[in-house]
Amino acid sequence: MSSSTDYIVQVLNEITIYLYRCVAPILYITGFDINVYDSSVALCKLLYYVSYTFTKLPPTALILASIDRLLLSSQNVNIRLYSSKRLAYFSLSITTAFWVVFYIHTLIEVNIVQLYPSVFICYYASSGFYPEFMTVFSLVVNISFSVTLIILSLIAFKNARQLRCVPRQQRHQFRTMNKKDFQLLRCLYALDIVYISLTLFAAISNVYQASTQDEIHTPLRSAIENFLGGIAAFSYHIPFCISFFIFLFVSKAFRQEMKHLMYKMCGKDQMGMHEQGNIQLHDRRDNKDLNIVINVVSTV
Repeated sequence: MSSSTDYIVQVLNEITIYLYRCVAPILYITGFDINVYDSSVALCKLLYYVSYTFTKLPPTALILASIDRLLLSSQNVNIRLYSSKRLAYFSLSITTAFWVVFYIHTLIEVNIVQLYPSVFICYYASSGFYPEFMTVFSLVVNISFSVTLIILSLIAFKNARQLRCVPRQQRHQFRTMNKKDFQLLRCLYALDIVYISLTLFAAISNVYQASTQDEIHTPLRSAIENFLGGIAAFSYHIPFCISFFIFLFVSKAFRQEMKHLMYKMCGKDQMGMHEQGNIQLHDRRDNKDLNIVINVVSTV
């Protein structure tokens, strides 16, 4: 397993935890009529902390995977040596520790806030420096993630094209990427494109809302902005849910593994079915040859 695979596995694990965090409160509300956000201050703080932390970890690991692909696709042997499992584990540990420590302040600021005499929500104070800081910081980080992924994807794409143009006789001198490496590179491109396109739309929406929050809005304008804001929030969560389908449509090796897994789950022997198909194919060829011989003999 290559170092880039370690990065992508980390991305998928972090996405899974984030999705569990999103689904669990809904299950409690619909199944047990319990609003976990408002029922406990500790759960309120913990859910917000997990949400903020695990929205930053997947794109960070995606950037690290893009950097690793950039190193591995280089024609310089010394640069390719930096693509290693040791560097992958070290960089993932450092970035995870950074975000885990950085968002500790949400455990302090987030609380159950009373909006009306009988209405309580889990949120931080709506006025003051902290909400403005969170809005601006999230906006800057999301835009930085997107711009960084764009730059890394363009450079890696350029390196991959240069590798494709190298004559076949000289390829062993310049690259260590095999067919599966290129498939993984295409999957990474697809993940980057989906994340960039959908999160940029959400970032643009946040910039617009932040720049026009002091203006007077008509009911029609407010309705349109709320509708577009809802679409932006929905699109922001799509990259966390679409990884499986990206790998399914882009990677042939992934499709073969899924096919093998489905056969295994259904209790069917894929190799046995393949061998049986080969036997039937040989039988048809033998029958065809026999018919040709019979026709020749009859003609004679």
